[in-house]
Amino acid sequence: MKTVFRVMGLFLAVGALTAGLMAQTAGAGRYDQTIQTKVAEQLAAKDEFRNVEATVEDGIVTLSGSVELYQQKLDAAKKARKTAEVQGVRNLIAVQGESVSDAELAAQLDRKLYYDRVGYDVAFNYITASVENGNVTLIGDARTQVASDSALALAARMPGVKDVFNDIRVAPTSIFDDQIRVKALRAIYRDPVLSRYAIDPARPIRILVNNGHISLDGVVATQMDKNVAGIRANQVFGAFSVKNNLEVAKKS
Repeated sequence: MKTVFRVMGLFLAVGALTAGLMAQTAGAGRYDQTIQTKVAEQLAAKDEFRNVEATVEDGIVTLSGSVELYQQKLDAAKKARKTAEVQGVRNLIAVQGESVSDAELAAQLDRKLYYDRVGYDVAFNYITASVENGNVTLIGDARTQVASDSALALAARMPGVKDVFNDIRVAPTSIFDDQIRVKALRAIYRDPVLSRYAIDPARPIRILVNNGHISLDGVVATQMDKNVAGIRANQVFGAFSVKNNLEVAKKS
């Protein structure tokens, strides 16, 4: 008898859940036409969305059509998502802007990423891009979320980019690590052999620190420069370890 009651209770619970979902769907569906009109008006206000269309079913907005930049695809979805009564957004917009080869696109992105966040932070970030069929994957390390977001925004606005995938590691917030970074920066750039790497902000020796462990990345001119950088980093008081990943530039 207890088993019968359990089964009946299960059916009642499932029935109540189904009824609730159906009521929610029906409620969302009441606003479909209003949502579609509002989203269409917002898209029409921007010339960059002239080839984008929106349809709505049960409160879910489906965006289709094309834009010239990947960032515009993201912006269209953001506008739709902010519309009242919208339950979700399905973004099927195609990016059909300028055609750029994968090799050229990767090179352009790497150049821009090297200069991104020029100033105090630039030596503490090391982000590169790989490209396949216009799909960009950002790889590397950033000291802050701001630096990571900046790199993602840079890629999203680059002509030729179809999609962006984020594989950037953001370092944990740590006063101790920040102290290690500053000490390593001073130790490396005050060395007369290495001081020239501070002149061009696109080519500093990248100093990555995570929980007291230092990693040196980037490209240096000679094997001696790599060795000296490693020696100076190993002299930083408080650092637990140093991994020297610096590459020596190939002579053409």
